[in-house]
Amino acid sequence: MSGATGAGGATGGLAGGPGGTAQQSYGGQTPPPPSAPPTAGGGFSQPTTYAKGQPTPPRGTRVPGAPGQSGGQSRRPGPSAGGGGTGRTRKARLRITKADPWSVMKVSFLLSLAIGVIIIVAAAVLWMTLDGLGVFSSLSGTLKDVTGSGGDSSSAFNLMDYIGFGKVMLFTVLIALVDIVLMTALATLAAFIYNSAAGFTGGIELTLAEED
Repeated sequence: MSGATGAGGATGGLAGGPGGTAQQSYGGQTPPPPSAPPTAGGGFSQPTTYAKGQPTPPRGTRVPGAPGQSGGQSRRPGPSAGGGGTGRTRKARLRITKADPWSVMKVSFLLSLAIGVIIIVAAAVLWMTLDGLGVFSSLSGTLKDVTGSGGDSSSAFNLMDYIGFGKVMLFTVLIALVDIVLMTALATLAAFIYNSAAGFTGGIELTLAEED
């Protein structure tokens, strides 16, 4: 009788309910049912007790429909409505305590060289423009009339002997060279003087501002 009862209990445990689903029993006890689906609390499944032989999902599985998910991607919070339109200005106070004389000399040399080239080109363009307008010929005729040497060509005063293109350009090049030497020397000397003065006074103070 006891053997039959055991067989019947095993059969009853393997037999399904009204739906025909078979359940496996352990020592006459039914395993606990799976826990309810996780509620909205972070988007990950909660630890669940599963019956023997039932596959378990990998840990950290996303729960569909969890808050913070929209089409598989989380939404980033937008900017707050009350924080827009108010800019912030950051200020920094800096002080120039030393100027490197070598760098000052290089920069001043390049700047003076550029100024010298500009002077030469400007003088050439100005002379050609005045000559094209006939200014020099008109001045030469006026001077001849004033000096009374219009008939004597040998003793006539010729203005172009003094303001010819070659002499004007030579004079302009000399001025440009003097400008390059003087500007470079004066800028380097000014750097030494500034370094000496900054050692006593602390240098020039600047206030820089940056707006967000």
